[in-house]
Amino acid sequence: MQTMSTVTIAVICGIAALIIGAAVSGFICFRQGISYRQKQAESVIGSAEKEAERIVADAEKEAENSKKTALVEAKDEIHKLRSDAEKEIKDRRSDISRQERRIQQKEESLDKKNDNLERKEDALQNKLKSAEEKLKEAETIKKSQIDILERISEFTKDQAKEYMLNLLENDLVHEKAVKIAGFEQQIKDECEEKARSYISLAIAKCAAEQVSEATVSVVALPNDEMKGRIIGREGRNIRTFETLTGVDLIIDDTPEAITLSCFDNVRREVARIALEKLISDGRIHPTRIEEMVDKARREVEYRIKQEGERAVLETNVHGMNHELIKLIGRLRFRTSYRQNVLNHSIEVAQLAGCLASELGVDATLARRAGLLHDIGKALTAEIEGSHVQIGVDVCRKYKENAEVIHAIEAHHNDVEPRTVIACIVQAADAISAARPAARSENYENYIKRLQKLEEICMSHEGIEKCYAVQAGREVRVMVCPEVVDDDRMVIAAREIAKQIESEMEYPGQIKVHMIRESRAVDYAK
Repeated sequence: MQTMSTVTIAVICGIAALIIGAAVSGFICFRQGISYRQKQAESVIGSAEKEAERIVADAEKEAENSKKTALVEAKDEIHKLRSDAEKEIKDRRSDISRQERRIQQKEESLDKKNDNLERKEDALQNKLKSAEEKLKEAETIKKSQIDILERISEFTKDQAKEYMLNLLENDLVHEKAVKIAGFEQQIKDECEEKARSYISLAIAKCAAEQVSEATVSVVALPNDEMKGRIIGREGRNIRTFETLTGVDLIIDDTPEAITLSCFDNVRREVARIALEKLISDGRIHPTRIEEMVDKARREVEYRIKQEGERAVLETNVHGMNHELIKLIGRLRFRTSYRQNVLNHSIEVAQLAGCLASELGVDATLARRAGLLHDIGKALTAEIEGSHVQIGVDVCRKYKENAEVIHAIEAHHNDVEPRTVIACIVQAADAISAARPAARSENYENYIKRLQKLEEICMSHEGIEKCYAVQAGREVRVMVCPEVVDDDRMVIAAREIAKQIESEMEYPGQIKVHMIRESRAVDYAK
């Protein structure tokens, strides 16, 4: 047992010695590895420091080289700029020298011219003195000769002149008076005969019908119950209709009829067509009324175009601008002293064509001028100025013939007629207007008063539309709701009323009816 213990201890000691030896050798190896790593790191650091020193040295050398290069380039640039500046200065000096020489030459030339003018002036003065002396000498000689003649004839100069004139007058007065009277009578007879012939022939060829336009239209109803539907609940339908069209609906005891009253023929026609469509359709409410009014306006525009084309074909006038044709069609709904302007224009065109044919001038040009002579009346409600000036401006815009423009300008003697066509159009216009019952001045004054009433309302800010109704006893004014609020409406109504009172003459009183409506429209898709 003791022996085994000893062996065990020896083995343990051997194992311990081996372990300790291995540990010591490992520690020694570790110390050696650390020393090697340290040396290696120091070697790398030294190499890096040397490389850094080399890079710094290279950078310094490169910077020095760049500095030298930049200095050289800067010196070259400075030299170049200095050369350019010296060259520019030299060029400017040479230009200044040339200009100075030129100025000097001009001064010398002016001095020479001045000397020449002075010499010429002296010569001219000498000639004037000589001419005056000669004139005085001639006057003296003339006076002496007249004195000699007066002594010989025993007449003064004035007496001799009067004596000769008396001799001639006694011989020629009677003969001259007889011939002048004969020629005057002959010319007057011939002119009157020809004028009567031409005018009667033209009137005979042009047998135009004329119907006076009225300010009302009557729409037939299928039954009297339709009146209540047109009025609507609490009058909303009739209010909508009158607001949209500017026409006054008169619903009275007349059986199966409604009267539309308005001074504007276009509005009245739109209202008539819209009302007939509503009656035919049967659905009468504000939305449907608005749709039918829009359709009626489009129909009236189409009819205006058709009327213009009819007038052009009827008068045989071709090659006219389509915008002018539309304006001619608008004359269908325009009256002058109760005479329809389109029919009047057609009549003037035909009369002018007949007169031009008899006088041997261009009948086509005369018809064209006659048809367009009142074209400005189609725009008098939209453009300020006389219908003559508006017509001239419109025809110039659409490149009409210069003779046509002059005839338009001269048909009311705004300018003196210079052509035969202008005189023919003037005569034809007078013939058409002078027929019995062709015109009525009272009606025209009434129309002008209503137009003036609407113009006063439209002159105020924020007014969208306005309509004069009830024969001018009421004006309905629609304002822009974005511009005019409820408080401003009261002030605007008072301002309009005051302006009407100060600028117009009218019987009774005029009601200013302000309307403000806000509306939003959207579509479900």
